[in-house]
Amino acid sequence: MSGPAGAAGPSGPSGAAERPWRVERRHGPAADLHALAPPDAPVRAAWVLEAAAPALVLGSTQGPELLDGARAAAAGVEVARRRSGGGAVFVDPATTAWVDVIVPSGDPLGDADVGRAALWVGEAWRRALADLGVEPTVVHDGALACGPLGRLVCFGTVGAGEVTTTGGAKVVGISQRRTRAAARFQCAAYSAWDPTPLVDLLRLDADGARSLADAAVGTGAPVADMVDAFLGHLPA
Repeated sequence: MSGPAGAAGPSGPSGAAERPWRVERRHGPAADLHALAPPDAPVRAAWVLEAAAPALVLGSTQGPELLDGARAAAAGVEVARRRSGGGAVFVDPATTAWVDVIVPSGDPLGDADVGRAALWVGEAWRRALADLGVEPTVVHDGALACGPLGRLVCFGTVGAGEVTTTGGAKVVGISQRRTRAAARFQCAAYSAWDPTPLVDLLRLDADGARSLADAAVGTGAPVADMVDAFLGHLPA
């Protein structure tokens, strides 16, 4: 796994980097990337994460009984679990932009209200996608909106701060994990949305497959471009 890539200070709306962000790029098994923890005295950081292989990542409350473990092993798909809540996420390094944002406790960007806390993260993604010609998109600022799949699949529901098309299809998923030291926002967006691995591994029926196909959409932009555009809109 690679280590830190050094510090960076993407500009905010004014073009000034008043509070620099430390950008770290890491590569490795999805389970190892999810197991990373902020240091005891964290600074603002953006972790650009790339899984070494396709992975099905379960939410903190989900168990292995939800999936077909034998099929995952045969397909070479790693099964991992994250400590943040929400539903299952399929991570494909070829199509998934994965960035975790670390905000230290007491930072002006922090918010004790979990519903409000991710709104600025979603707004940074919305602006990034607009730069790439992916528009119009909106930041969801209401209560959790569960689709027909309930909370089984992350991209089958929409929570506060997440980004959707104006028609409601999810574009960016965001989950949160909080410790005394920091808040960690885990973000994912797809260049192309293919629900097939989730349908197969979670053993969804035909209705579930159709629902999931309509629930989200890819951006059509390369992973690297999405990541760079998002980093450029982290607030100063």
